[in-house]
Amino acid sequence: MSGDARLWCDRLVRGLGQHEFDLYALSRTRRQEDEGWLPLPPHVSRVRTAPLWTADEDGVTYGRRARRRFAESYAEFVGVLCAGPAADGPDGTVLSDGTAGPDGAAGSNGPGVAGGSGVVPVSLADRFGNALHALAELARDEGGLAAALRSDTALRTLERACRAPGALGTAREARVPDLLAVAAHLERALRPLSLDWYGDDGLGAADLCHATAGGPAALAGLLAQHFSGVPLLVTEYGVQLRSHYLATGPDTATPAVRALLAAFHGRLAAEVYRRAAIITPGNAHTRRWQERCGAERARIRTVHPGMEAARFTEVGEAPDRAEPDTLVWVGRIEPAKDLVSLLHAFAEVRKEEPKARLRVVGAPAGPEGQAYLGHCRALAAQLFPDEADGVHAVGDNPVSFDEIGGPEAPTLADAYASGEIVVLSSVVEGFPAGLVEAMFCGRATVSTDVGAVVEAIGGTGLVVPPRNPRALAEACVTLLRDPERRARLGAAARARALELFTVEQNIAAFHSIYLEIVSHCPVRRVVLDRSGEPLPFAFPAEARVPGRWTGPTARVAQPAVPGRALGTALRPASVRATPLTATEGAL
Repeated sequence: MSGDARLWCDRLVRGLGQHEFDLYALSRTRRQEDEGWLPLPPHVSRVRTAPLWTADEDGVTYGRRARRRFAESYAEFVGVLCAGPAADGPDGTVLSDGTAGPDGAAGSNGPGVAGGSGVVPVSLADRFGNALHALAELARDEGGLAAALRSDTALRTLERACRAPGALGTAREARVPDLLAVAAHLERALRPLSLDWYGDDGLGAADLCHATAGGPAALAGLLAQHFSGVPLLVTEYGVQLRSHYLATGPDTATPAVRALLAAFHGRLAAEVYRRAAIITPGNAHTRRWQERCGAERARIRTVHPGMEAARFTEVGEAPDRAEPDTLVWVGRIEPAKDLVSLLHAFAEVRKEEPKARLRVVGAPAGPEGQAYLGHCRALAAQLFPDEADGVHAVGDNPVSFDEIGGPEAPTLADAYASGEIVVLSSVVEGFPAGLVEAMFCGRATVSTDVGAVVEAIGGTGLVVPPRNPRALAEACVTLLRDPERRARLGAAARARALELFTVEQNIAAFHSIYLEIVSHCPVRRVVLDRSGEPLPFAFPAEARVPGRWTGPTARVAQPAVPGRALGTALRPASVRATPLTATEGAL
């Protein structure tokens, strides 16, 4: 885990000191592991890690019966991924033998024959989930899946599924390199199925599993729910399925590969959302994605990210020290931020306000970001030739490029403080953390309408369409000419950010959700005292009542018994929560 996700998870665990945590982390690169560990608080009992970037053999050799089990389960698994639209009946079901009928239940000779029709309707979602869990059970019984997923059997099974009648048209066009690419991706994505985390002394001992990302990162929690009945909480501040779509464009994969991997990630997202007790998106933009992927609205709770406000307090409460007529942009420099449109917009601003200046503060994101920064510097030099007051004076460009930590921007707060207006020009954005930081600083903002921007700023800033330099320029000029309006918007923005986006509100929300989940789950263990004897009254009586004993949206109050969390304490005043962490887009 890295970046904002690591900070959020660290703040959550430290803030919930009344709970006991076991941490299970999946790493996607050696660099992630080499970055080292964060110091852990005392209520973290155990940390287990698993690298997903290695390709070591697990040394597991299947016997004949295990090979047959794998072939059957994997054939069903990839068959669902390759299934075309005709596989779905009008009611969203398919026959148990994969043959579709007019009412989703026609035919008479498929497997699982029952009753007069001889057919049991099975949805594609059920088929995917059953096949996934069958593979997981095989991995648990035999010790792993890695060798089987890399075998010729797996490749031939995938090829047969692609060539089967009714398969996706793009899947039928898959060639050997495409099949190899898809098989390799599935093997890497399914590595959590082979981990030894799912026993009663591992994830099975938790009161709940909190997956801090969706997609393959949530597989461990999904299996803990399947094997041990541990409830699953899924938090997404960026949708894994969306990240996959953005990462596998026409330039990176063939149509067949894109279609099959999209089917896998879409089915996996739907299965995770279907099995989760509660899903917590970070904003309405993420929530809409989840609902489109099948998440039930009744089980979704929007929990805004918690951000550290203290480091921006001095700027937000101090008198305005912004440089006159200055616009500032802060963030990672990459094509999605569309600095090209910002530079063209600033050229229009300069026509109306000749004294205006633009500060771009940020570091390039990787080699692509470095190339993009070079392009933006060249464009700025072309649009704004160095200006000089006289023949013998040195010219000065109204656009500057700086990095945090330099003399012009020692800290992030100083960068925001230097501008009268903070600008966001992105064409792709999830939750705009930089915009919220500007709000903490009490700055008026001009932003493009992408991602969760409108939800974050409410009515405290100006919003324009993306890729529209003229509209961006007009909004900036409007605020440059109206200092009173800038002040009103900045004050309102700071008040909104302090109300909705602080670490404290985020921690309080998850504490309430933890108690809500465990209050509705049956007790699965016997709690022992120090002598090893059972504690018969370790849990309140209502925790043993099957089903829901409070409404689905009722807020769970603290129990009357002092020093004990409601119904699920492994130890006094503790709920054992197990975060499952991975960086967004890890697979």
